Amino acid sequence: MISAGDFRKGVTFEMDGDVYQIIDFQHVKPGKGAAFVRTKIKNVMSGTTKEVTFNPNDRYPLARIETKEMQYLYNDGELFYFMDNETYEQLPLNKDEVEEAILYIKENDSAIIRFYQGKPFEVVAPNFVELVVTHTEPGVKGDTATGATKPATLETGAIVNVPLFVNIGDKVKIDTRTGDYLSRV
Repeated sequence: MISAGDFRKGVTFEMDGDVYQIIDFQHVKPGKGAAFVRTKIKNVMSGTTKEVTFNPNDRYPLARIETKEMQYLYNDGELFYFMDNETYEQLPLNKDEVEEAILYIKENDSAIIRFYQGKPFEVVAPNFVELVVTHTEPGVKGDTATGATKPATLETGAIVNVPLFVNIGDKVKIDTRTGDYLSRV
């Protein structure tokens, strides 16, 4: 059991028969009245988010989330196939289960799959990936003092803003948590 006063970002708990993950929280102690916890929570199975206010003394059971590192194999148009590195079993996942992570994962790359009671609900890409730029406009010579950026399409289809000196064919390092360019490799 966890009390609402102990909520932190990333904590998963069960409420009303569903499993929720804390996306954002704020402990509020007004001058008058009782303290409360204002949260933004995400239903891990459906993906919907909502804002809820809790009494700090409310208690909820913690949800047991299992994680497993799996290898991304291929996409057949509708499903994305991942392979368990220990048992070699293949796990097909829908687009809504892989949505953001698949923008940064190439075939044969590893990813973390999160499960609740044996059912996968989220794919997490590695924090940092190195991908090749497949399309970008050429930078203007001499326009480097401003720190300007331009959009670039990566080999996985993700679009990120990169500095003007990055060209097609360059390998770049990306932070998958924010989608930000870090450096050329």
